[in-house]
Amino acid sequence: MRRYRTTGREGPAIVLEDIEEPHPGQGEIGIEPRAASLNYRDLIVASRIAGVVPLSDGAGRVSSVGDGVEGFAIGDRVVIGFMPGWVEGEFTEAKKATALGGEGVDGVLAECLVVPAKGVVRIPDSMTFEEAATLPCAGVTAWSALFERRPVQPGETVLLLGTGGVSIFALQLAKLAGARVIITSSSDEKLARARALGADHVINYRVRPDWEDEVIRLTDGVGADLAVDVAGPATLNRTLKATRMGGRISLMGVLTGFEGSVDTDTILGKRITLQGIYVGPVATLRALIATGIKPQVDRVFPFEEAPAAYEALRAADHVGKIVVKIGR
Repeated sequence: MRRYRTTGREGPAIVLEDIEEPHPGQGEIGIEPRAASLNYRDLIVASRIAGVVPLSDGAGRVSSVGDGVEGFAIGDRVVIGFMPGWVEGEFTEAKKATALGGEGVDGVLAECLVVPAKGVVRIPDSMTFEEAATLPCAGVTAWSALFERRPVQPGETVLLLGTGGVSIFALQLAKLAGARVIITSSSDEKLARARALGADHVINYRVRPDWEDEVIRLTDGVGADLAVDVAGPATLNRTLKATRMGGRISLMGVLTGFEGSVDTDTILGKRITLQGIYVGPVATLRALIATGIKPQVDRVFPFEEAPAAYEALRAADHVGKIVVKIGR
């Protein structure tokens, strides 16, 4: 079987190799992935970590079943959780350590892999493998951002930054919840696609660099009830200004790095709840699938052209998700 490995440098980020097919052990199942999707995290992993099978998000068919596994059969269509060891309950270091496609844990960009049976969820026949492969990280992260701790309510205003995977999933889920959505982008074309998916207001931040003031204007001087910040340090202080008194911000993005100053005065003065989001459990993946959501797939690359998918992600001209098709 073939699989990719990271190089730990910018180019080539990943290389293809041949190995023997793995076999499941106790409590495990073998899966033949049919599709895998990329996240910004994968660019970081590929440039910093060598020798790991990349990508955390994959869907495919069960190809073998290990001892002690019940409820799965060969041929079942499934999607794999981002952290197969986090099935439900509170987040722990042990559960975090099971994240696929990262330090010391092989991911899904392979023609066959083995995972714990408890870490996968069946997908409906109406959902393609390409669509299902977009859910484990971006989809679950969006769900967690909107519904963990203090769920978004009908009529509330949700602010979304950009039109990448998390933001587009958050747009779809927020509209399902009856919320009003404001979304930003540097591209009018991307904003038009966001409008087609239900966005109530769009802001081109190149045209309106003071986009936080525009959010305040659109909300009659109040601000957003909930903001989903996928960028990080370069946008957080503007997001704080765009959020209402007593509002909340879900922060999960590192698109602009990890370090930066934080306007603590605004957090305190407006009594804003700032929560960090790091994906979510398999139970959330199951709940997300049950909504019947239609994932937005921007481009699909064949397995042999997976390196080109990395370059497409780096170019950041997509709306929704970039996917690699594996096998037939």
